[in-house]
Amino acid sequence: MPHDDAPDPEYVVELDAAPEAEEAPPIRVRPDDLAPDTLRAVVESFVLREGTDYGLQETPLETKVAQVMAQLQRGDAHILFEPSSETVTIVVTRAIRGLDL
Repeated sequence: MPHDDAPDPEYVVELDAAPEAEEAPPIRVRPDDLAPDTLRAVVESFVLREGTDYGLQETPLETKVAQVMAQLQRGDAHILFEPSSETVTIVVTRAIRGLDL
């Protein structure tokens, strides 16, 4: 019986590319839908991000949080959840006008 030292053939399975799923639109989250601690954590995270500068003088964290909370309560700003990236952001109302949220 001949002994074959050749390696076993390598089998490659190619999968069809999955059709790209349609990206889910952002979901608007009402401040009242969040527990108070969660709402505060979302707002704090937002005001502490790079690019949320408040001008030449330093503004205390509590002041920034109070300002954003007031905007959310008045409807001047909204919380958006992005399902595709699983992130949360806060936007001014005029930025989402015309979107079906």
